Amino acid sequence: MASTPLLFLHGYWHGSWCWSEVIAKVTAAGRQAAAVDMAGHGLYARRPECLSRRPFDPDAVATETSPVAHVGLDDAAALLVSQIREVGRGGPVTVVAHSMGGTVLTRAAQHVPELIEHMVYLTAFMPASDVPALAYIQSADNEGELVGPSLRADPAVIGALRFDLASQDAAYRQQLRQAFFGDVDPDVADAALGLLSPDAPAGIALGATTLTRDGWGSIPRTYVTCAQDMALHPAVQRRFITEADDAFPDNSTSVVALDASHSPFLSVPGQVADIVTKLG
Repeated sequence: MASTPLLFLHGYWHGSWCWSEVIAKVTAAGRQAAAVDMAGHGLYARRPECLSRRPFDPDAVATETSPVAHVGLDDAAALLVSQIREVGRGGPVTVVAHSMGGTVLTRAAQHVPELIEHMVYLTAFMPASDVPALAYIQSADNEGELVGPSLRADPAVIGALRFDLASQDAAYRQQLRQAFFGDVDPDVADAALGLLSPDAPAGIALGATTLTRDGWGSIPRTYVTCAQDMALHPAVQRRFITEADDAFPDNSTSVVALDASHSPFLSVPGQVADIVTKLG
């Protein structure tokens, strides 16, 4: 097996399932790899009753408190640290995080830098010290993204970012496809939509981490930009890199560019696998 194990962490609404094509390719190349579920997602996800209750009540969709509203950044980071320890058997791993998974990786890395050999942010949130992910979501650099317009409730009211994944509104479903899967095969995109969790805990995006030179700032990092991303605009991706390099100039970010949407693990899994297998 080459170098350290690879641990893959997904973003909001997704699960470990989204890495299946990448995992197959990196393990075929002889690399030990595992994908894990984030707190409030995958096997840890819980569905609000309003989305399956019949007759359907759109008012309840906008008001029912999410069953994952209690999940915060502390919870997600603690789970990731435990997963890192399990996959690495006490030794360091290389962590590849996508989208909001980057916020969780940042917190975990600050807590246990000795357990992380390399951090890979795949069009992921890589927030600056003491800045929550929400600040970037709402920034002018991210104007025009398609995730916010797809939400079906106020996160401050229900404690989560909620999609109506059972909607039969063709325009709404197309908007979700464009937000996440713009360059993904349509059949694969529809299958992925069917696997998303409807609620993503708002608390993860609200949390912030104080970064230090001997913590997060000490770990080598790579940022993989995605030029077609309609969930996290390229301008925000570039801002992450600039802020990190300004804060920790002695440990600059390595940058790799992909001409892909927000989900390159589905549209160009071979390219993603090639990038991560070359890292420590």
